[in-house]
Amino acid sequence: MTDKSSDAGGQGMIVNPKPTVENQDWDGDDADRADRLRFEEEQAMIREQSEARAAAKAAAEAKDQKDQKDAS
Repeated sequence: MTDKSSDAGGQGMIVNPKPTVENQDWDGDDADRADRLRFEEEQAMIREQSEARAAAKAAAEAKDQKDQKDAS
C-alpha cells in the first residue's frame, strides 16, 4: 500500500482535466454533456409536476370553498 502523499504518479486519484490556453471553451466530454442534459430535463419535469400539483391544489380549494358557500 502506498502513502498518498508520496504517490507522485497520481495512480488511484481522480484528475479533473482543465481547459488549455488554446481551448478555453472546453465543455467536458460527451458523458458530461449528457449528464447536464439529463439533469436539465429532470429539473424541468420536477418544475412541471410542482406547478401541476399547485394548480390541482388551488382548484380543489376553490371547489371546497364553493361547496361550503352553496351549503350555507
